[in-house]
Amino acid sequence: MNAKSPRRALIVIDVQNEYFSGNLQIEYPPVSDSLPKIARAMDVAAAAGIPVIVIQQNSPAGGPAFAEGSHGWELHPEVARRHRDAFFGKPLPSAFADTGLAAWLDAQGIDTLTVVGYMTHNCNDTTMKHAFDRGMAVEFLHDASGAVSYANRAGHATAEEIHRVFMVVEQSRFAAVLSVEEWERCLATGEAPVREDILASYANARKLREAKAA
Repeated sequence: MNAKSPRRALIVIDVQNEYFSGNLQIEYPPVSDSLPKIARAMDVAAAAGIPVIVIQQNSPAGGPAFAEGSHGWELHPEVARRHRDAFFGKPLPSAFADTGLAAWLDAQGIDTLTVVGYMTHNCNDTTMKHAFDRGMAVEFLHDASGAVSYANRAGHATAEEIHRVFMVVEQSRFAAVLSVEEWERCLATGEAPVREDILASYANARKLREAKAA
């Protein structure tokens, strides 16, 4: 990221009823914790003049999740009632895929994307990596997101394991991982968030292994 002050936008991804009372309920962090953090980030952004972008997952009517027109498809009221500067519906995990998001960000001169919403390991991860590949700086507010657990032929992982591992991976290259409180402090002070890289992350892990073996 350049030394100049970042031109941020906050993107609120798929905060829809499906994740609260539908067929894909967020488990970790619990929505009772993450939803107030999402709302806080939206309020802070609006107060600071940071554009707020709301994204909504669209799936075919009659489908098992996010079916257009269903209750699960609707935005959660806490997000729906708040200020937003742009809105995009999306058909795929990335908020950039088949939407006008990239053109809107370019028109606004946005170079830094702050990500909140759901899910950590799916639409958030895909959107962040898409933004990274476009040359943007990315910030991920880990307590304003959430994951579900998975079990399939490849194995089983709890929601907490998935969320934790993705935080480590994002911080290794793709995003600065922050709490909402840390992000607010960066906005207030102008301090740049800590960014790390793959080689340093690997070296740190080796040090941990060697310390345990000693």
